[in-house]
Amino acid sequence: MSIRGIHDWFGSHPMVWDTILALLLTPLALAGTMASHTYWQRALWALLYVVPLVWRRTRPDIAAAGVAAACLIQLAVGGGAVAGNLCVPIVVYAAIAYGNPRRARWWLWGALAGSVIAGWRWTTGNEFISSGNRRDLIFNMIAITISCAVTVLMAWYAGRFARERRMNVEQLRQRAADLERERDQRVRLATQEERTRIAREMHDIVAHSLSVIVVQADGGAYLAHHEDAGAPQARLEASGKALDTIAETARQALTETRRLVGVLRDDSGRPADLAPSQGLADLPALIEETRQALPVTLEVSGDPGVHPPLPDGADLACYRVVQESLTNVLKHAGPRATARVGVTHLPDRVEILVTDDGLGSSGAADDGAGHGLVGMRERVAAWGGTLEARQRLDGGFQVHAVVPVVS
Repeated sequence: MSIRGIHDWFGSHPMVWDTILALLLTPLALAGTMASHTYWQRALWALLYVVPLVWRRTRPDIAAAGVAAACLIQLAVGGGAVAGNLCVPIVVYAAIAYGNPRRARWWLWGALAGSVIAGWRWTTGNEFISSGNRRDLIFNMIAITISCAVTVLMAWYAGRFARERRMNVEQLRQRAADLERERDQRVRLATQEERTRIAREMHDIVAHSLSVIVVQADGGAYLAHHEDAGAPQARLEASGKALDTIAETARQALTETRRLVGVLRDDSGRPADLAPSQGLADLPALIEETRQALPVTLEVSGDPGVHPPLPDGADLACYRVVQESLTNVLKHAGPRATARVGVTHLPDRVEILVTDDGLGSSGAADDGAGHGLVGMRERVAAWGGTLEARQRLDGGFQVHAVVPVVS
């Protein structure tokens, strides 16, 4: 085990080191007791000094009380200083370093009072009384009192310094732990946000593409199985167009899905290129693609130059609102529904209105997992906008989104 490991082990087992300290001081305390007493009296007296040191750090008040009791016995018996008095600054240090600061002050005042009593008691027990030299008596009393008091105060301030240092170290450790937890939390939140964003991307791409594929496949199947749908040549040509649309839509969805999956699998450590690939400028292509499965018109009001360019994320959010709304029309508005997409450019905002004349529940439903309207609202709200989805009074459904423009 290394020196650091030994230090940490003793730090986590304080009574072990305190017991070793008590054992080391026992011979000194035993040898320093007054020889006028019996061996057992001297042994018990010495143990009363050193045994409380076992609880020096875990129970500093108990240690201080034990040493104080030994000192009171010493003052009552009389005589001079003994080696056991070394335990006094040790427990004073422990009382402030490891105990309650308020109770530690009482032990400090008690030790200072004991210093005054010791100066008087140890001086009056010497030959100065019999010699009548009061000047030497007073000088020795003051010298002993000051020496004991200075020793106690030095132990007190050393313990106070050790306590403040330990508290500072604990605060730094706690701060480091808090910073580490905060960092981990930020990482988790960033990861969750990125996963949510990618989930929305996957939902928008897959849901829209599959909706177009399903509508085209149903139309192609109907043409193939119903001879009353028209002439064989016309039915064959319509079925071929449906298959071409299915293939093109699936191809585009596959490309976008591979791009997102590639981001998830990228472990090179380089920043992922997640720049939005669509925006309001791509709406005509989206409308043209959707028109193969759903009659839809696009109307743009106002000049895009009337406001500053939208950020890439806001531009993508507008595109996704239109895409998701048309996907809901394809899935829920019915076979004979038509849709209209309106984009209005104003100096301070961009408004998007998607309406249909279908069954009236296209916007209310989603994909069954809560990603439809929730995803649109999250995208718009992320840029300070609002989104309203409701049934129209004259039938059908409408989605109205407002995205503010930051100048």
